[in-house]
Amino acid sequence: MAKVPAFAKVFVGRWRIVEMDVWDNDFLDLVEEAHLTLTGEADGEIAFGALQGVLDVRYGSRDGAACAEFSWEGSDDNDPACGRGWVALGSAGRLVGHFYIHNGDDSGFVCERS
Repeated sequence: MAKVPAFAKVFVGRWRIVEMDVWDNDFLDLVEEAHLTLTGEADGEIAFGALQGVLDVRYGSRDGAACAEFSWEGSDDNDPACGRGWVALGSAGRLVGHFYIHNGDDSGFVCERS
């Protein structure tokens, strides 16, 4: 398992996905409350719309700022799905990032701490 840097603790917790560029807010909470959960270790989870996935997380930096990059696998409307993404600390205590579905859509997103 990869060593987790001390700054990873700022990402720890359940974050509510409050905005995505591609999907509207009505869709985000379709099955459950849209969220990104990071443990500060190498795992976590994401859910929005009909998508649910488990994360494989690595902490590092992007453009000089602390970030969490992840790959994910799970399901989208009960079909197997996978992809990747990243989040960084934004303004007002939010996380900002980008989410990618392998061979599918991608979207910027914003999270607020739950």
